[in-house]
Amino acid sequence: MAAVIETQSLGFLVIVLALAVSVRGNSEGDALYALRRSLSDPDNVLQSWDPNLVNPCTWFHVTCNGDNHVTRVDLGNSKLSGHLVPELGKLEHLQYLELYKNNIQGTIPKELGNLKSLISLDLYNNNISGTIPPSLGKLKNLVFLRLNDNQLTGPIPRELSSVSSLKVVDVSNNNLCGTIPTSGPFEHIPLNNFEHNPRLEGPELLGLASYDTNCS
Repeated sequence: MAAVIETQSLGFLVIVLALAVSVRGNSEGDALYALRRSLSDPDNVLQSWDPNLVNPCTWFHVTCNGDNHVTRVDLGNSKLSGHLVPELGKLEHLQYLELYKNNIQGTIPKELGNLKSLISLDLYNNNISGTIPPSLGKLKNLVFLRLNDNQLTGPIPRELSSVSSLKVVDVSNNNLCGTIPTSGPFEHIPLNNFEHNPRLEGPELLGLASYDTNCS
């Protein structure tokens, strides 16, 4: 009798573990499928994004690591329109989010600040509006931040000054305001990466100029 109970318990444990793995594997697929639902896709580049699969590692334009975690989403220049979704913040192993040269509108979700592994955020050449989320200052592995050629407003978040890994920041051709940070990684970012923002006042003079002068 004890042996039967033990066998049943072991079987139940196997089922629970299998379900746990399935749910974990699908959470990233669910996040990406939420993105798919929010986008218009005239060329059907997202046709392979099937939410019924165990994980999204077989989807086109998605790259995974050896543990079947999503590390890249490559959807640049894909004629997509629509908006980004907060669920993207659940892709904690994501290193590259490439959505440049589309017609994506709406705002940058603050939840992107949860992408602790992110190296490159490329949203340039879209129609994104709203402000740059200060939460992006939490991305301590970020090297490339390209948000140029959008409709962004508000200041450049000073929180980005603490991201020591940043090598490239391009926010040109927006409608940003205030002053340009000059500390941390911004010491080495060329000024032409900030040009064509009519309300941007130039580099901040620490102690002499208010950071958010006439900026809202």
